[in-house]
Amino acid sequence: MPPIGAPPPVNPASKVELRVSCASLLDKDALSKSDPICRLKMFQGGHWYETGRTEHIMNTLNPTFARPFTVDYYFEEVQKMRFEVFDIDNATATLDDDDFLGYMECTLGQVVSNKTYTQPLLLKEGKRAGKGSITVTAEELAGTSEHVHLTFFARKLDNKDFFSKSDPYLEIYRCDYASQQMVYRTEVVKNNLNPKWKPFKVNMQTLCDRDFDKKLLFKCYDWDSDGSHDFIGQFETTYRQMSQAVGSPVEYPCINPKKAKKKSYKNSGVITLQSLKVVKEYSFLDYIMAGCQINFTVGVDFTASNGDPRQTTSLHYINPYAPNEYTKALIAVGEVVQDYDSDKLFPALGFGAKIPPHFQVSHEFPLNFNVQNPFCAGVQGIVEAYQNALRQVQLYGPTNIAPIIKHVARFAQAEQQKGGGAQNYYVLLLLTDGVITDMADTREAIVRASHLPMSIIIVGVGDADFTDMEVLDGDDGLLKSPRGEPVKRDIVQFVPFRQFKTAPAGALSKHVLAEVPTQLTQYFGSLNIPPNPPKAAPFQVPGTVPPEAPAPPQQ
Repeated sequence: MPPIGAPPPVNPASKVELRVSCASLLDKDALSKSDPICRLKMFQGGHWYETGRTEHIMNTLNPTFARPFTVDYYFEEVQKMRFEVFDIDNATATLDDDDFLGYMECTLGQVVSNKTYTQPLLLKEGKRAGKGSITVTAEELAGTSEHVHLTFFARKLDNKDFFSKSDPYLEIYRCDYASQQMVYRTEVVKNNLNPKWKPFKVNMQTLCDRDFDKKLLFKCYDWDSDGSHDFIGQFETTYRQMSQAVGSPVEYPCINPKKAKKKSYKNSGVITLQSLKVVKEYSFLDYIMAGCQINFTVGVDFTASNGDPRQTTSLHYINPYAPNEYTKALIAVGEVVQDYDSDKLFPALGFGAKIPPHFQVSHEFPLNFNVQNPFCAGVQGIVEAYQNALRQVQLYGPTNIAPIIKHVARFAQAEQQKGGGAQNYYVLLLLTDGVITDMADTREAIVRASHLPMSIIIVGVGDADFTDMEVLDGDDGLLKSPRGEPVKRDIVQFVPFRQFKTAPAGALSKHVLAEVPTQLTQYFGSLNIPPNPPKAAPFQVPGTVPPEAPAPPQQ
């Protein structure tokens, strides 16, 4: 029992997986059915923020989405959620120009307490969206660290098309008494009766609720563009039976129950589980709590396009009563990241200015002008160095950011070559006001950095055209170098500060830092580097393979 007067214990968040299906959606397409997608927004600090989207499904008014939402659940908070359904009409990333099919607002507590929560969809005016409804099911993820990696192929599937071959895909259902919960849907393999689907992974908790003898139902369909997908066949198994594929492939006859009544019927094809392995995937907190340090570096744009710092119209103007956007962005992100660096000494660099004593243009200078020791003590130390530098440099140009990316990458590469495990990760915060002038070099530098323990956050200050920054952010497709080499992983997150001018405190940092935990775990996971020291799994799962030793660093 805590002593009297002690603060109440902080309840750790539980991970909750939300799955969505809809029924009787509005039909917004003239010659076909709607192509629905669902977006989840959560309410924080007086504003709605998007937290995820499902896949979009072609030609259906009754979609069951395979891609779930994973959210943190806090018993002590009212967590408002808004599910919005749209009919995808174009290839743009925004949904605001697509047809709106309805929304439903609720709290996470309502969904969790009901486990399955069904409500009518409403239009923006609060009217019913026809007969449309949405169902959200919730499940706590207790075993999030273990993922089952599966590879399937099939042969001699029934042909359901007249003028071509079937376009098969698989759906996996977990069977609970009288109900079936879809846990995964593969991609469609076009025009092929002997398809091989891409390898995929499913969380162990999601797949079988950690009950290795729970029935799993696999259904195979022929995809049709009009949404009337033809059923090919199915088979049942359990995870325990599937785990036999660790040693050799396991075959399952694909059976259509309607055809099985005929004596001559054998099967509608054979589906083979080619491989299965269980991989423990460590969380961000696993690495942090095992001692991984996040090394934070700041790069500040001192190009002339910011305006004369002595003028109130300048983005670098120092107002004694209100911080400028550079300072606000620096503090917002820095105050979060600094908690993950034990010595709280951060290198702070500038670019695009003529610097003393010879006033030559530099795109990689320390804000304290100490090349041997460019470190600042804490976030306040960076702010003071930034303001002091403004008084001594001459704003110039152009806007070249590749040198600072390469600067941080050198430290990240040295860490990688040292081979010391998951000890250090590097986060570069770039604050800039305009169009990048060394775009080719920047793309090349980012592709190189994507192989290193490193993430890049870019905050656009002011009202300039930030189209180039959107290209660097890999949300709409993987960035490639000028030579055509894609990034190994998406490491760039860009946001324009103007979107957060009126947002509550903490909104900017939550947004720009949201992808860093995933980027960190992706890096260490791709090299099979466990937390240092590694943590043992709570118990052995059939099919589990021990983590492979990391490959020796290339010199």
